[in-house]
This record gives sequence, structure tokens and C-alpha cells, in this order.
Amino acid sequence: MDAATNGKAKSPAKTKVVAWRSMSADDIESLVRVANKIQPDLPESDQVFAERVTLFPAGCLALAEDDGGGDELCGYVISHPIRRRQAPALDSLLGEIASDADQYYIHDLAILPEVRGRGLAQQCMEKLFAITKRYTTTSVISVYGTATFWGRFGFVVEDIDEDLKMKVLDYGDNATYLERKNEESTST
Repeated sequence: MDAATNGKAKSPAKTKVVAWRSMSADDIESLVRVANKIQPDLPESDQVFAERVTLFPAGCLALAEDDGGGDELCGYVISHPIRRRQAPALDSLLGEIASDADQYYIHDLAILPEVRGRGLAQQCMEKLFAITKRYTTTSVISVYGTATFWGRFGFVVEDIDEDLKMKVLDYGDNATYLERKNEESTST
């Protein structure tokens, strides 16, 4: 007990209960706030995120307070199919998901620091793996030194052509293109 609590014992801090749910267009404003906190050097427009949610909603999840009214996100994932090694440039619109897309792409996975360490990234990846198994491989551009994090899920550095190298450089000097082989792929 101390003077700051008027001699009363402090109650333990309440842990925020959060859960993954489907993302909607209503989440975009909050998503952008999270993105700007986690990746301030990699800004993308609201339209980029809104387009991904519209084009491939199954790959777009929101991490929100699990009280039924959680409008403020604590994290998100944006992901979708692409043609192999044709990752989109930073802050660019896709227009459509190619009908011959043969690789899954994780555009972004971001979780605010105050809710990390609870296995939320693992939960998210398990949800994505249910989708990725339809494709031979999944790719991600690792930023801010997160290659070790992605390595926990089987992602490894791959040799890439000059066009993709130029796109990866737009994500920062330490950005790295990674791929993983998916299980149970039905693609050829």
C-alpha cells in the first residue's frame, strides 16, 4: 500500500480479453491506426486495406476486444492469393485476385505490444493455414527484423529475381522475402 492509493491495495490490472474475428469495412479506420503504430515507416492508404477486405475477406481478420462491442482493434492480418512471387508493391491496389493465383501471400500481420505474448499470432496463423493449404507455398515480406518470428512457422529465405528484389526494397533496407511450403496443397 502507498500514498498514491490512499492506503488501499491496488487492484490487479484487468487483462484485455481479445479474439480474432472476420474483418469488415467498418474496421479499416481502426486497422490504419494499428498499422501506423506498428509500422510507421510503411504507410499504406485506407483504400489498400479496404480493397483487400473486399477482394478476399477470408484472409482478413481483426483482433478485437472480445466483449461484443470491440470497435478498436488490437491487431489484424491481411492476406490473399497471388501469382507465385508476384507480391504487390507497397501501398498499391490489386484490382482483382488473379484467377490463376497459385501462391498465398501474407500482406501484413500486426499485433499491438500490449496484447502480445498470449499466443495470438499462433492462433492467427492456424486460421490462415486452413486457407493456405490450398496453395503450394505461402510468402511474406518480413520487415523490422521479423524473419525469426516467421521462421517459427516454416518460412525461409528464398532466392528471388530482380523485379521482386526491387519491390522488397520498398519495404525497407532490412526487408526479406520469405516462403514456406504448405501442407495438403491441392495445387499443381
